[in-house]
Amino acid sequence: MTHEDGALDSLVRKRIRALRVAQGLSLEDLASRAHLSQSSLSRIESGRRRLALDQLVTLARALDTTLDQLVENATDDVVISPMIHGAHGLSWPMRGDPAMSVMRRRLTEPPPDNPAKMRAHPGREWLVVLSGTAILMLGHNRFRVETNHAAEFPTMTPHAIGAETGSCDIMFVFDRDARRGHREADDQRQNGSGP
Repeated sequence: MTHEDGALDSLVRKRIRALRVAQGLSLEDLASRAHLSQSSLSRIESGRRRLALDQLVTLARALDTTLDQLVENATDDVVISPMIHGAHGLSWPMRGDPAMSVMRRRLTEPPPDNPAKMRAHPGREWLVVLSGTAILMLGHNRFRVETNHAAEFPTMTPHAIGAETGSCDIMFVFDRDARRGHREADDQRQNGSGP
């Protein structure tokens, strides 16, 4: 197995766990949905069991996502810097469907350092740091995003965002799937059933 294959294997395992936790599912719940034993699912998440394609298809379905989203490699898909357009200033080109949601938020806490607290869900997200410096955690990668810089990433990658120090103001743009994932996570936290 090459280093890249190993990194993707690890990322897929983290996505499975992050999606399970984000949806408020126990190992037992997801194992039942995917017709696996709880110990098999635990070994898949921890890397002690080989990932089999048929199990990935079943797990993707049980997690309400697609196999493509579960195994997509996002390494080259993160954009940190804006494009400079001379007299027109800075712009951040975005891809995605027209059903976008925009939200501005002030963050005052650093991102969680516990990978279990990272979220993963279908969709794509963009952010622009309006003031301060944000820390974007994507799997094991840590990105420092300064004022007037932006980031774009698929939300199937386990992720968390917070302020480096003090506070930072961020404008978020979510595609339809990412917004739904955030809304469901917010609802779970409000009802006390979230991770």
